Amino acid sequence: MTTLATAPAPGFDAPGVDAFDLPPIFGPVTKPVVLLVLSAVIIYVLFRLAVRRPQLVPSKGQFMGEAFHGMVRNTIARDMIGPEFLRFVPFLTALFAFVLVNNLFGIIPLIQFPTFAHPGVPYALAVIVWLVYNTVGIRHHGFFGYLRVSTWPPDVPWWVRIILTPIEFLSNILLRPVTLSLRLFGNMFAGHLLLVLFVLGGDYMLFVADSITLKLLSPFAFGMAIVFTFFEAFVQVVQAYIFVMLTASYIGSAIADDH
Repeated sequence: MTTLATAPAPGFDAPGVDAFDLPPIFGPVTKPVVLLVLSAVIIYVLFRLAVRRPQLVPSKGQFMGEAFHGMVRNTIARDMIGPEFLRFVPFLTALFAFVLVNNLFGIIPLIQFPTFAHPGVPYALAVIVWLVYNTVGIRHHGFFGYLRVSTWPPDVPWWVRIILTPIEFLSNILLRPVTLSLRLFGNMFAGHLLLVLFVLGGDYMLFVADSITLKLLSPFAFGMAIVFTFFEAFVQVVQAYIFVMLTASYIGSAIADDH
């Protein structure tokens, strides 16, 4: 009979979707909910500190706040929206900061969970974006005028419009929030899963596995976790930028006179 001391080590249980199914902290409040509130508080405090005592020669905090705002204004809003971009800059700046902070939570020690890796969060944010650009478009063109601009391609034969109009309606009106949320969710989900895999795999190889070879290879698993942490930080910043850039693009197309 095999004794407990000589029993083989249990196999490695790879992390899966259940790693994102977090139990409630209290009542209906879960970790993603707490992180969403925490991110809003962090963003408010940082921007408040940046503009608390504005000076002609800015302090480091004021300079960073102005640089962040200027980047969104000049490289996203102005280029993607056009002449009417200024009124959308506050929304896009807040959106960029919100997505960025929640993404970076995935590599911050003791937090280590990107909020948008939970599917409900990016879907809810995409719905807000969908409401914003459709509302802006309807106010600018009127309801039927907005539908015409969004679904009625100009300068094409009528028989082509019969084919393109349903496609344009699906693409511009219905599917945009889905693709917007899936892109953000997929990248945050996959990145976090890879980090968890390398960390848990290294822990298993070092402390649980009986094989000397696996124990010797465990530092490489931890090393890959460090490498992917830096790579994930890059992806988190890029995905926040892409999310806001596409939002600005949708707003720009909603208020454009031609499709």
